[in-house]
This record gives sequence, structure tokens and C-alpha cells, in this order.
Amino acid sequence: MPITILGIESSCDDTAASVITDGILCSNVIAGQDVHIRYGGVVPELASRAHQQNIVPVVDLALREAGISKHDVSAVGFTRGPGLMGSLLVGTSFAKGFALAMDIPLVEVNHLQAHILVHFIREPGISKEFPSFPFICLLVSGGHTQLVLVKDHLSMEVLGQTIDDAAGEAFDKCAKIMGLPYPGGPWIDRHARDGDAEAFRFARPSTGNLNYSFSGLKTSFLYFVRDAEKKDPGFLERNLNDLCASLQHTIIQVLMVNLINASELTGVKEIALAGGVAANSGLRKAVADYGKQHGRQVYIPRPAFTTDNAAMIAINAYYKYLKNEFSAQNIVPEARLKISI
Repeated sequence: MPITILGIESSCDDTAASVITDGILCSNVIAGQDVHIRYGGVVPELASRAHQQNIVPVVDLALREAGISKHDVSAVGFTRGPGLMGSLLVGTSFAKGFALAMDIPLVEVNHLQAHILVHFIREPGISKEFPSFPFICLLVSGGHTQLVLVKDHLSMEVLGQTIDDAAGEAFDKCAKIMGLPYPGGPWIDRHARDGDAEAFRFARPSTGNLNYSFSGLKTSFLYFVRDAEKKDPGFLERNLNDLCASLQHTIIQVLMVNLINASELTGVKEIALAGGVAANSGLRKAVADYGKQHGRQVYIPRPAFTTDNAAMIAINAYYKYLKNEFSAQNIVPEARLKISI
């Protein structure tokens, strides 16, 4: 009998559902929430309301695109955390109800672990190599920046992480300083392609270990732009591309220093990227170049698998299903769930 997993993702502002059968992707549906653009960031209450509106249509479409009915589902996996509590409650409640109604197992998934496991999703007609264990994954998103030693599909150890702001948060907040739309990361990436990465220099905080810090960089950028605008009111508009390029270059350099150190300290030569910031063209190139120059095997996911999606939830649930790691109906979401060791 095939193992068919329905994955549910609702950690932030994307409602997503996916079907994976025997590790092969059958469908991956995402409904975004444009309502947050006007506020320059995600509004938790609005996000949870939108999830309630989207969850049933998204799941229905995922099942139809996969060509199956609800009776064909072997188990339902869902994001338990980390994330926004109101958003997590919607996905958790739907998954519990679906599993109870269909009398099938319920599988909790750690959102961060799932981001890493996108590297093991198989797609029909697409041939790709999978990372060998152990490998190091640089997990970079709006809420998290971590270096993770991946020992197995379900065994991971955090080697280093941000002690304050995440890299994606630094991108978005600096973009807001420059008046760019939300989310700001992709806009900075676009402008950076036409700018000079060496035009300006900003603070590069160092923790002295494999941890990260981005609050100092964000503050440095804020003061630099503010002071430059006071002296020259047209500075920002004339130098937007160079500012974006220099900021992006700085963030990437901070990320790469610890990634390189982690590889050298552990002796692990397989490197992977994951998370929303993994879609950044500059970071993708930096990691790929490092791999070529230093004999590292590098794995970079397709941009569609870098942002929040349910395929990553389904593949994580699939590997937990194989080990009979199921959840009880009294399980509750955790907004600050961490990667377990």
C-alpha cells in the first residue's frame, strides 16, 4: 500500500497544503495573504483570520491536484511550531479534525526541521542528488538564522544561531528604512543586481563563535542612511541600488564566515541552504562559489521550496510515519518550538 501524506502549513501568513506519496510530490498549493502589505509586516490577528478562510479550499485543491480523495490519505502532518500562535492553531485544529474524522495518524512537524528536509523531496520527472549524512545546513529566514548539523532525517543539532535578529528580519527592516515594499528582501535583491557591493561599508557584528548577530548591522544601516539624508536629502534615491548591494553583500559575508568555519571545524564537506532567504541570488551564488573553490558538495533548493510551503511538512511527516512517530489528539502548537537534538 502506498504511503500518502497530507501536509498542512500555517505557521505565518501562508496557508499551504501538499500531498506526497512514497516521498514523491503530488501537489503543493499555497495561498498568500496580501492584506499585510499595507502594514509593512504580518499582522497576527489578520493572518489567523485569513487562514480560517483559506484552509478548506487549499486542502481541497491539493487533494484534487494530486488526483486522490480524502480516503486515500494515510496520515496528516501539520506544523506544530515555531510560528504565530493564532496561525498555528488554525492548521493544528484542521489537521486534528481531519485525522480524527478519517481515523488516520496525526503527525506533528517542526517547521525548522521541515525547511531542511525539502532537500529530500522527489518530484516526478526531475532527477537530483540528495545530501549525504552528515551535512551542514544554513537555515536562513525572516524569523530564524541557524547553522544545523544534520545527522539523519530526524536527528539534527544546532551549531550556531542568531542571538538577536534573524538575517531575513535585517533585510526586511533595512528595506523599510529605504522605503521599499514589504517583504523587503526580494526588493533588495533586485536593486542589488544593479548596484556596487563595495560602495558602502556597514558594521559586521561578530560573536566569536558560530552564533550570529544582526541587530548591530541594522542599527548601523539606520544611522548611516539617516545621517546621509540629513546632509543630502536626495542621497537615498540616488544611491538606492548601491545601498542595497552593499547591505546584501554585508549580510552574506556575515552568513558565510560562520558557515565556512562550521564546515572546517566539523570536517563536514556537504553544505545545504534552506529557508526563505535561501532564495536570495547573492547568497545562492556565494554558497555555490564556496563549494566550487573549496571542494564542498553544495545543495541549493529551488526558490519555490525556500519559502513556507506544505511540501516540506509532508516530507518531514513521511519520514516520521516510517518510524511510527505519531501524535495524540491532545497535542497543542508551540510558538517557540526549537530544533530537537
